[in-house]
Amino acid sequence: MEREDLPNLRALGFEEDELKELGLWEIAIGTPADLAEMYLRRSKKKDTLSSLREQVRRMCAHAMREGKRIRHVWFEQKSASKSYVRREEFEKATAAIADAGLSKTLYVFKISRLSRRGSGQVGLLLDKFEEREARIFSVAEGMDSRNNRLVLTIFSEQARDQAADISTFTKNGIDANKADGRWTGGVAPYGLHSPQGTGKLTHNPREYRTARRIAGYLLDRKTPGWIANTLNGEGILTRHGKKWTGPGIISLAHSVTWAGLVANREKMLDKNGKDVGKYHRGGTPLLDRAGSPIACGEGVISFAEHVKINAILAERAQKGTSIGDRTRGKREVVALLSGTLRCGLCNGPMANGGINYRCYARQVEGESSCKGVSTDRKRVDAAAEVMWLNHVLHLSPESPTIHAIAKDWLAYSDPEKDARKAHVNAALESAVGREMKLEKEFFVFGRMDEEKYDRLREQVAAQIAELKSELADLSREADLSPLMDPQSLAELWQDAGIGGQRALLKAALRGITLTPPKFRGDRTPILDRLEPHWRDDSVNPAEESAWDGWEERRKQ
Repeated sequence: MEREDLPNLRALGFEEDELKELGLWEIAIGTPADLAEMYLRRSKKKDTLSSLREQVRRMCAHAMREGKRIRHVWFEQKSASKSYVRREEFEKATAAIADAGLSKTLYVFKISRLSRRGSGQVGLLLDKFEEREARIFSVAEGMDSRNNRLVLTIFSEQARDQAADISTFTKNGIDANKADGRWTGGVAPYGLHSPQGTGKLTHNPREYRTARRIAGYLLDRKTPGWIANTLNGEGILTRHGKKWTGPGIISLAHSVTWAGLVANREKMLDKNGKDVGKYHRGGTPLLDRAGSPIACGEGVISFAEHVKINAILAERAQKGTSIGDRTRGKREVVALLSGTLRCGLCNGPMANGGINYRCYARQVEGESSCKGVSTDRKRVDAAAEVMWLNHVLHLSPESPTIHAIAKDWLAYSDPEKDARKAHVNAALESAVGREMKLEKEFFVFGRMDEEKYDRLREQVAAQIAELKSELADLSREADLSPLMDPQSLAELWQDAGIGGQRALLKAALRGITLTPPKFRGDRTPILDRLEPHWRDDSVNPAEESAWDGWEERRKQ
């Protein structure tokens, strides 16, 4: 057997001989006290691999001096300054210690590599580690969290301030470049590219001819679906080697940058007004002081053509439908099997087409991708209900599927719990941050008298204790026993509504394949054409994850 992190270590450029010298070749075995996790991160690809390898060498050397063996090297390329960015590898590294108890030490190269979100996040992490009698060690600063907690949190606050400065300077630079008509980076629309160092968009020789064809079709009032089918039928693929889709053509048509203009797009914010790292689609041209659009190079189409194409697409919009109406907001799901039903010809998802289910590939990519299967929605939904009830009623109360259904139902029926848990987590992180700042003011700077410090410290400590208690209650597993009876679940189905029935269905099913009819007018009962893939059968984790991911993207 080889180490789980060996692919990452090889990707960093380590050879077998050096990995053996560093103690990173064989699987680390020992007690948790003898083992350690190593977290390695770079913010941008331009950070050299040689620098990362040197960080690993220095952390390994320190681990050897302490008699520790590195159980796993966790590496990711993520910015730590943005609060909305999830660092999955960092979460796995800390969970290996705080949750699983596999080791007792987490090595990082610098405190800034740990987190730039301040003492609130770092303080909570240190609390979890103290409960496990574990520690964080920063090699560059030579800092052990067991002995230097206050100094470590002060360093984390400095890192947070640096992140705020970086963000401000970056935004100012981007705004200035946009005003000067420079391309600020990102993915250029199909048919265009930005040669390095020019700061301008120019025609991409490999894509421009096809891009102009698409523009010509749109100006000739061809539908996006027809355009996608035509290109796919000729074997012309997108930049990423995938087939064209109708929605993809529409997004290209709405792109201001496709006309060679600087786009002015609004950022998406959460309910608290915080940046989530995404932008609303489309956007408008950025205007100069004279009110004229600012160009950032060459475009596939002119601004006049952009206006005309958007007017043509707007003519086809039908208010209250999925056809071009951007004022509808988020639609409620009305189809039971959206995201669950698969096409029997291409094995791709089938989407709700109003009164029927239709092959999604056929719908957005055209007949050249799949001839497509479609069927009446009501009869398939009714058949799926019979199938689900028959399957559940034959399961034993101890079945893992029954347990999964009960758990998913509780999550569906009480969505406020997860939202409240996230809110309490954020409030707790903020309270811990305030506590650390109080200690900094009193112990480090001496700018607060002892009486005031004790009073404020007592108030913050009470808030932290209350929030921790509530978080513990929210994290406690609910009692599933009332839902562990198959008959109870069958009765629950009848009163659950479409949303609840979808939650119950997906807890038991990975998918249902609708086989195509044998001939036109085939009267084979619909139940005989449905092939269910139950979760309590043999499971392919990769396939299941892919389908769950598709469903999540579809909801968004």
